Amino acid sequence: MLQLITENKWLVALVLNTVLAAIAWIAPKKLLTPAGILHGWFLGVLVWGLLGWRGYAVVMAYFLAGSAVTRIGLTKKEAEGIAEKRSGARGPENVWGSALVATLCAIGVGAGQTLAEMATTPTWVAWLLLGYVASFATKLSDTVASEIGKAYGKRTFLITTLQPVPRGTEGAVSLEGTLAGVGASLVLSLLGWAVGLISPGGVGISVLAAFIATNLESVIGATLQPRFSWLTNELVNVLNTLIGAIVAIVLAAIWGNIAGSGA
Repeated sequence: MLQLITENKWLVALVLNTVLAAIAWIAPKKLLTPAGILHGWFLGVLVWGLLGWRGYAVVMAYFLAGSAVTRIGLTKKEAEGIAEKRSGARGPENVWGSALVATLCAIGVGAGQTLAEMATTPTWVAWLLLGYVASFATKLSDTVASEIGKAYGKRTFLITTLQPVPRGTEGAVSLEGTLAGVGASLVLSLLGWAVGLISPGGVGISVLAAFIATNLESVIGATLQPRFSWLTNELVNVLNTLIGAIVAIVLAAIWGNIAGSGA
C-alpha cells in the first residue's frame, strides 16, 4: 500500500495535504481560517499533483515566510490599526489572491508535460515554470515590504508623489520595506533554482519582475484602489502576481533560453 501511494503523485498529494490540514486544524496558533484550510488543502493537492515536491516547496516557503513576517511587530501594528485582519490568519480570499496566478501557471505546465509525452517539452513550459516562481516571489516581496515597512519603516512615502504619509497607507513605500522585499524575492527565486524549476538566469529575471510588479502594485494602491470599491486587496494581489508572472515571461522570451530549466 505504501509503495502504491509513493508511486502515485496524486495519492501523495492527497495524503500529505490531508495530514497537514489536520495539523493546521488542531494547531493552537492558526495560520489559516477553517475555510482557508480547506482551500489551502485543495491548492496543495493541485500543486503537488502538477509540479511535484519542487513546486510544493516554493508555495510552502512562500506561505510560511509570509505568515511569519505578518506577525513581526504585530502588537505595534494592531495598536496603530494597520495590522492584517484576524492577526494574519489567511482565509480563502488570501489563498487565491496570492496563488491563483501560480496555480494557472502550474496547470499550464501540466498540460505541457502531457504534450511532452508525444514530443519534446515545449519552450513555454519553462516560461510558465518561471512565471510560477516569479508570481510567488512577487507576492512574498509585496508582503515582506509591506509588513517590514509597517513595523520598522522610519519614513514612508506615497509612491506617486514621494510625499510623507503614515505607515500603512495604501501605496506607501519605505526604504526598509523595499530592501526587505527585494531580499525576500531573491531568497524565494533562489529556492526555485535550487529545486530545479528555473535556471540561474531565471533567478535574476524573477527578482527583477518581482521588483517591477511590487512597485506597480503600490501605484495601483495609491491611484486606483481608493477610487473603486470593487478593487479589493485580494484583487490587487491577483493583479500584482499576474504582473510579476507576465513581466518574467516576457523578459525570458526577449532574452532567450536562460530563464527556465525546462523541467
